[in-house]
Amino acid sequence: MSKKQRLLDCPVIAAVKDEAGLSGALSSECEVVFLLFGTVLNVPDLVDRVHAAGKLAIVHIDLVDGLSQREVAVDGLARICAPDGIISTKPTLVRRARHLGLLTVQRAFILDSMALSNLATQLSVGKPDFIEILPGIMPRVITEITQATSTPLIAGGLIKYKEEVMAAMRAGAAAVSSTCPAVWAM
Repeated sequence: MSKKQRLLDCPVIAAVKDEAGLSGALSSECEVVFLLFGTVLNVPDLVDRVHAAGKLAIVHIDLVDGLSQREVAVDGLARICAPDGIISTKPTLVRRARHLGLLTVQRAFILDSMALSNLATQLSVGKPDFIEILPGIMPRVITEITQATSTPLIAGGLIKYKEEVMAAMRAGAAAVSSTCPAVWAM
C-alpha cells in the first residue's frame, strides 16, 4: 500500500508538539504522526521512534529548529532522517519534497477570503499530495475547497470534539489532524 493510501485509510492523525505528545501518539491507534517540533539534532531520533512504532512520520519542516526555509533543507532532512513526508507552508519546499519522492502536505492558514483565494496558487506551485487547512473547524470552507480541487484535504487546528471531527469529514475532509489525545482515540 502506498504511503498516500495509508494516510487516506487513517482518518485521524496524531499531531505532536512535544515529547509527551509523541509518547501518547506512539501508544495510540493512529497510524500517522505529524511531528510539529524538533531540532536538526533530534529529529532523526524522533522519526526513528515513529517508524519503530510502525507509523508514518510526517515532519513539519518549517518547525524544525536549525533548518533554513530553502529547498536544500528538504534534501538535508531527507538525508538525515528519512521521514515518510513533510508538511510546509512553503510551496517551493513542498515541490522539492515531491521531487524527492516524499509524501507532501501543503499547510495553509485560512484566515480570510484572500488566504482562501491564494490557496489555488500555492497548490499549483507545490502540487502536494494533501492540503492541510487550519483551523479545521470550518465545514463550509472545507466543502468549498474540496469542491474546487481534487487534492485530498486534512482539517487541522482547534479540533477537539467528536462533533468537530464528524463535521469536517461530512464537509469533505479526507482526514483530521489534532494534538488532542481524545481525538486520537476516536
